[in-house]
Amino acid sequence: MTGLSPVTLDADAYRDPQIYARERREIFGRNWLLFAHKTNFGEAGAYVAATIAGYPLIAVKSADGTIRCFHNMCRHRAGPLAEDGEGVCGAALTCRYHGWRYGLDGRLQAARDFGPASDFDVRDYGLVSVACESWRGFVFINLDTNAAPLNGSIAPLEARAKHLPLETFRYFHRSRHEIRCNWKTYVENYLEGYHIPVVHPGLDAAIVSPKYENEIAWPIVFSHAPARDGAAVSGLWAWMWPCLGINIYANGVMMERIWPRGPEVTELDYLYFFPEDLPQSEIERAMKSSAIVTAEDIAITEAVQRNLDAGIYETGRLSPRHETAIHAFQNAIVASGCAARTDRA
Repeated sequence: MTGLSPVTLDADAYRDPQIYARERREIFGRNWLLFAHKTNFGEAGAYVAATIAGYPLIAVKSADGTIRCFHNMCRHRAGPLAEDGEGVCGAALTCRYHGWRYGLDGRLQAARDFGPASDFDVRDYGLVSVACESWRGFVFINLDTNAAPLNGSIAPLEARAKHLPLETFRYFHRSRHEIRCNWKTYVENYLEGYHIPVVHPGLDAAIVSPKYENEIAWPIVFSHAPARDGAAVSGLWAWMWPCLGINIYANGVMMERIWPRGPEVTELDYLYFFPEDLPQSEIERAMKSSAIVTAEDIAITEAVQRNLDAGIYETGRLSPRHETAIHAFQNAIVASGCAARTDRA
């Protein structure tokens, strides 16, 4: 991005329900999303159910160890197979509404009380599948079953993280925060370090924030900032389109899922992983540092959203030095057909 700073997306892109409806279909319905981790599936029948951008989903482990994902809805009258969360269903997924039973491969096994004279073929009423692949223990899903394989999207991250012992880290903690802002408002905050000296005094004391840089290897963005003398800040900071923050350190991993709950509500879903032998004091220090930065980010993004909703702000300018990643992100939003932007001099 050179020359004049481009104009930002219009404020309506951060509040219009019709735009959000298009984003559900064209962005969250067509891209790879982090759904779970291998440690969530300890035995056959173990499942994880979650709702992403209004799509209820369930992933379950079969007897052969395969993890499959489906829309969490019965083919009878859309009843749920499980409530959001984790559990073990045994040898079958059973609808919580009328008791239709499905094998762990998604095939309908029994339609309760329909009887042999029913005029439908159970083979036509299996669960609706979702693409499901794993990367180094992390389970990703894609609602588009014709999507290109995950390895194409994850390749830039794999190249940078191949020397890191991700498989040795164990799942430790999950932390969730509901934020009153559009998901893009929070992603754009994540994608720039311009605000660090103003919003994050603790982080600013640990890094040389004027040298904060973004490197774009789409659909991955890498962030770099040198640590100040004596500060324990090192590792790999990255983000994956459309909504995954990736923070990999020598002593742990924090995956930050930025999940929309509507046009103006976002859920931050943090998954923490640490080595088995890491002292509890180190874990607590990492969690405390993360909580401080998160609270600061929540406060500022909610304030920004209130201003976007006020009806005064229309468009702004992006910094050609600090906000190149936001520019790439907004270009992807435009390319998806979910918003328009006209650069003006």
